[in-house]
This record gives sequence, C-alpha cells and structure tokens, in this order.
Amino acid sequence: MKCLKYGLLAAATMFAVPALAATPTDVLDTYGDVAEATFKDSLATAKDLKSAIDALIASPSEKTLTAARAAWVAARNPYQQTEAYRFGNAIVDDWEGKVNAWPLDEGLIDYVDASYGEEAEGNAFYAANVIANPNLQVGGETIDASKITPEFLAEQLQEAGEVESNVATGYHAIEFLLWGQDLNGTDAGAGDRPATDFDPANCTGGNCDRRVAYLKAATDLLISDLEEMTAAWSEGGAAREELADKGETGGLATILTGMGSLSYGELAGERIKLGLMLHDPEEEHDCFSDNTHMSHYNDIVGIRNVYFGSYKSVDGNDVDGASIAELVEAKDPALAAELETKLDATLAAAETMKARAEAGEAYDQMIGEGNDEGNAVIQAVVDALVDQTKSIERAVAALDLESIAFEGSDSLDNPTAVFE
Repeated sequence: MKCLKYGLLAAATMFAVPALAATPTDVLDTYGDVAEATFKDSLATAKDLKSAIDALIASPSEKTLTAARAAWVAARNPYQQTEAYRFGNAIVDDWEGKVNAWPLDEGLIDYVDASYGEEAEGNAFYAANVIANPNLQVGGETIDASKITPEFLAEQLQEAGEVESNVATGYHAIEFLLWGQDLNGTDAGAGDRPATDFDPANCTGGNCDRRVAYLKAATDLLISDLEEMTAAWSEGGAAREELADKGETGGLATILTGMGSLSYGELAGERIKLGLMLHDPEEEHDCFSDNTHMSHYNDIVGIRNVYFGSYKSVDGNDVDGASIAELVEAKDPALAAELETKLDATLAAAETMKARAEAGEAYDQMIGEGNDEGNAVIQAVVDALVDQTKSIERAVAALDLESIAFEGSDSLDNPTAVFE
C-alpha cells in the first residue's frame, strides 16, 4: 500500500512540474532553423521554376509561358518570407541584392516601349539592351556580351557602371523576361510578353535565341545564389556562425533588428508608402507580374515567423520551436499580448489587401490616384506596420537590449523630401 501511495505521489509531482522556459540559446537555434527551412523552400521552388522555364524553352506556347509565370509566383512566396533575416544579418544583406534588387531599369536587358526613353541621367546603360547587342558600346567602352552566361550577368552586367538600378540578375530580371513591361499604369493589366519571344523558329521581339540564353542564365544563377544562402544557414554554416559569434544579447538584437527594419523603413516606407504617396506603379515591388500584394503579404508573414519561432513549409517540414515571443512574455506579459495583437492586426490588414487583389483589383490599381477606397486599404497596411514597430521597440527595452536604430524612410520620417 505504501508503494502505491508513493507511486501516486510521484506521478502527481511529475505532472505538476512546469515546462522549462525558453532560453535565448533555444530561441537563436529556432531562428536559425526557420531560416534554413525557408531558404530550402526558396531553393526548391526556384528549381521548380527552372523546370517550368526549361519546358517553355523546349516548347514555347502560351500554355508553357503561363506555367512558367505560375512557377515564378510560387517561388516568390517562401523567398519573401526570408526578408526578415535582412538588416540584422550582414551575410544576408550583403548577398540579397543579387536575388531581389529592385527597381530595375529594364532597358538594360531587353527591348522596351518607346515611352521608356533612350537615356537617363547618371545611367549610361539605361537602354543598353544586352539581348539585342552582342557588343555593348557604353561610355566609350566596349563590352563583349556575345555569350550570355551566369558569370557574365553576375560579374559584368549586375549594377553595371556602379548604378544600383542596373539589375541584371535575380527574381525581378526573370520576372521582366517572363512578363515584359507593364504598360498599363494604374489601370488593369500586367505585362503581356508573347510566348513567341522565346521561339527562335517564330520569333517576335527579335533575338529570341539570346533572350532564351538570358532567361536560362538568370535562372541558373538564382539557383546557385540560393544554394549559397541555404548552405550558410545549415548547421555549421557561415550565417549560423556569424549569429553565434554575437552572443545571446547580440543574437536577440539581430532578430528584432530584422523585424523592426523590415516592418518600418523597408516595407511600410520604401515599398508601400512611397508608391502610395506618388501614386506610381513604378514603385511597386513585383511590378511586371502584378504580384506585389503577395510580396508584401509574405514579408509580413516572415516577420511573424521569426517572432513566433515557427514556419509552415511548402513540403510539410514545418518548424516550431522556442521563440522571442516567449522571452517577451516572461519579461512583460502585457507587452507580449500587445505585440501579438498588433502583429495580428497587420496580418489582417494585409489579408484585406490580398483579398482585394484576388478579387480583381491589382496592387498598382489600389495605389492609383483617385482610388480612395484602394488607397485606404494600402494605408491601413502602412499604419499597422508602423504601429507594430512601436511595440517591437518596446520589446527591445523589455529584453534589456541596447537601443536599436531601425531602418527609416523619408516617406514616413520626412514626407516633404519625397517631393523635392
């Protein structure tokens, strides 16, 4: 009987022991796991994109072009969720421009409408059209562009002339090739490049063989760049080591720097508010494809991923672990509830934007001048992002971290400067 009583007591005691609280080390491990999983998905979907592009090249048709465009859109979803790893992680920031730089001066790459113009101050490559010109004559310099290879794009054409808008690589270069220019302004419609632009036997647009070579090279380069970053976030990879070298407080500051800078200056400011103020579709992120609503939505999901220590993978290999949310909860439960409420409000605002786009009104139409209802939907996303950033700043203080200077934007901090 004594043994029975002891056994019951032991069992009761066992079940009464609370779960161990998350530690900063646990949180940083999860943060690395989420990065690895998200970049793995980005790489996997980029390989799917390559397969779709290979099918387009092998048999150019509206069907294969539509499939390639759909694969590009699918590939953007996990990649955009990685952007919360920028700003705090130098290894990501230094690399990111190779795969997601924007806006781009598309006349560098291919033919454009006459309304584009032939020159721009400060950019000799503005209308260079490398696809049409095997030998580029720019500023008295001759560039051999006879072979369009990944190495040529990365080493000679990307940011040619040290001009940031000379974007020759990454998602947006591929986007432009698949859709062509969006000449609709803030009216309905995306780019409408014909499939015959990739058909040397029935070529439209000229130089179809070189356009095919460019598309293949840019896609291969995207995959190799994503392989690099996926490896960096694997166990023992350079990004994990860089994070570990910062120590616990430095690592937690890195998480909150990425959240706050993406939330405020980059997304609320440069990517959304600026275009809304100017009513300018040239300021939208995925401007050729009209996919901008999803680009912004996935950035917002990515911020949540790193805060809650979770990621829903495209292949079912989800991550769910210790989170910075738990650390904030332990320090200041009221602040934790406040920040979660604000993150939820931002997601809800983004879902309203997404639903409006899916119902037929593209992002560039929503920011159009005179579209008061659409403008209000976009402004609500900006307001929610700004509001959640204030609580992210409070989380920095609650965790006793040194003050962080999040990325800013004139569109939020000094709006009059936008029109000067």
